[in-house]
Amino acid sequence: MANDSRGEGASSPAVKRWILGEPLHTEQLDGQLLPKRRALPIFASDALSSVAYAPQELLMILLTGGLAFLAFSPAVAAAVVVLLIVVVVSYRQLIKAYPSGGGDYEVASKNLGEPAAVVVASALLVDYVLTVAVSIASGVDNIISAIPELNPWRIEFAVGFVVLIMAVNLRGVRESSKAFAIPTYVFIASVAVMIVVGLARVALGDPPIASSAEFAVQAEDLSQAAVILLVLRAFSSGCSALTGVEAVSNGVPAFRQPKVKNAQATLTLMGGIAILLFAGLTALALFAGVHYAENPCNLIGFDCTTPQPSLMAQVASATFGMGSIPFFIIQAATACVLLLAANTAFNGFPLLGAVLARDGYAPKSLNTRGDRLVFSNGMIALGLAAIVILVIYQASLTSLIQLYIIGVFVSFSLGQIGMIRHWRRAIRTGASGADLRAARIGLAINGAGAALTVFVLVIVTITKFTHGAWIVFLLIPILATLMIGVNRYYRDVEHEIEIDDTTHFGSQGDVAIVLVGRLQKPVVKAIDYALAAKHDKTMAVHVSVDPESTDHLQAEWQEHRMPVPLVIVDSPYRTFAHPVREFIQAYRKKNGSAVITVYLPQYIVGHWWESFLHNRRASRIAHDLMLVHGVTITLVPWLLDSTEIVYGRRSRPLPGGDRSGLPPETTSSRMPRRSLEE
Repeated sequence: MANDSRGEGASSPAVKRWILGEPLHTEQLDGQLLPKRRALPIFASDALSSVAYAPQELLMILLTGGLAFLAFSPAVAAAVVVLLIVVVVSYRQLIKAYPSGGGDYEVASKNLGEPAAVVVASALLVDYVLTVAVSIASGVDNIISAIPELNPWRIEFAVGFVVLIMAVNLRGVRESSKAFAIPTYVFIASVAVMIVVGLARVALGDPPIASSAEFAVQAEDLSQAAVILLVLRAFSSGCSALTGVEAVSNGVPAFRQPKVKNAQATLTLMGGIAILLFAGLTALALFAGVHYAENPCNLIGFDCTTPQPSLMAQVASATFGMGSIPFFIIQAATACVLLLAANTAFNGFPLLGAVLARDGYAPKSLNTRGDRLVFSNGMIALGLAAIVILVIYQASLTSLIQLYIIGVFVSFSLGQIGMIRHWRRAIRTGASGADLRAARIGLAINGAGAALTVFVLVIVTITKFTHGAWIVFLLIPILATLMIGVNRYYRDVEHEIEIDDTTHFGSQGDVAIVLVGRLQKPVVKAIDYALAAKHDKTMAVHVSVDPESTDHLQAEWQEHRMPVPLVIVDSPYRTFAHPVREFIQAYRKKNGSAVITVYLPQYIVGHWWESFLHNRRASRIAHDLMLVHGVTITLVPWLLDSTEIVYGRRSRPLPGGDRSGLPPETTSSRMPRRSLEE
């Protein structure tokens, strides 16, 4: 089996093997599953990286009302932490109840019905795309904070990083876990050290001072209602720290056994680390006096023509000094983990896409594993969608963050409501003993989770809708409608092709037609194949668009004494498929409903550019003839010598010389055109 696998890998294009690596055998799938230490950077990088921009967004929104509004920061941050704890505990219950990898989609599908399920799936897919876009934009933002000269190439860097991360993921889960583990753990360690050092300096009476602390803020005039909305908007922006929590529940199949326990442990560890880093970084930013404005020109005294340093950059420079080695380590680690946070989506999106494809709500190609045993089609679709979003929004974190977390809280809310129905059904159907206690505990936990996530969804909707989130609310129902349409299409196709006892196929006879352009080796090979198949009748058909070429073909046909009759079909409009289709229909009308097999010679090239130098007529004719009832298409490949470079083989000598009746020397004679009646 291993030899076969290597053989197949050797036949794949060299560039593809260089980028993705050698194809993996299906039996190697278990070896691609992840232990907890590697699963953490794969599935938790999104949630962990959120601490790099969630505190920044929280303080930025509050600063809109002026410096005095920063007093709300501790309470808002505490509310985010409480919500994060509840969501993590709630998802531990979900992982235990639904470990197949469907996550919120599976919960909604089994407990709330199809409409809720497709809404959840649409929300998650949108959120995964935005996760890539926001993470990449934030990572590039931190790189530019350290090296402002790179700002003109912001979009190019963002697109390049998406392509790079997609390529690494296409190499396989195990490969990507190795590549992403070190930056994630370096980020956790470096930010933790910075928080400890910074808070220690505060305790010792030498607090770090941010570079923006000296800038005053031009505040907006706010009414009492606007103040409440501003605080709620800051809370909703801080809730971006919760993104990525659901990724573990969607990725349970990627864990090693015992899958449920390993996934729950990873989720708990991820939540604990995220809470500590988020709370510590928010506190340190307040002590350092970080002023980060939504509009940099509102910072009085700041040159708003230059990029505004990120909150992480300001805290790091205040703690360790601008340009110090620890500063660059933290910036590099932050940029890496933010860029790699997109990796969470590159694992969750394909898995969810595969589940949707399995259930008939997405194209079946999303449920196909590539050479490296990953759902490569889903990864490519995600990468392309993220690139489009980054280009449209110019890789601006401030603009993209307004679209974020809507989708994730839609899925949070419906998932938790679905879990409530799950536990209530378990209690109602007679659970007893330990199962009953577990169901009651689960009901309480998920009930609290549902109440909080629905509440936050309402807040997020109100505060972000006019700031761009309306686009997400437009995309989700469009995607949901498309999913239902795809499902109905697959359902109709299945019904159409379902076997029954009333359908009978009454074709009689077996006729082979070899389409001939010029008398060349590929045509003789096709004739040889047709003769070897021993059809009842075999004929060659030439579509005549040029009388002179047709006369030349007839002369050659007679000269080489070809063993099958040649039929000439005129084409005054210089088309090929239509005259052949009319010929077949007329033949069947005259001679009965015979099965027609059309043999089409086709060149196989070795270089991609060669395909543009051939007219690819065989493929177009085959496509048209497939629409004719009773016709089977057989493409007869002829490998050009260039294929030896890529596939390691070349065209063999002319096959079937004996069967085709080709003598070494023939005499020239003409064969008259054959009519349809012959």
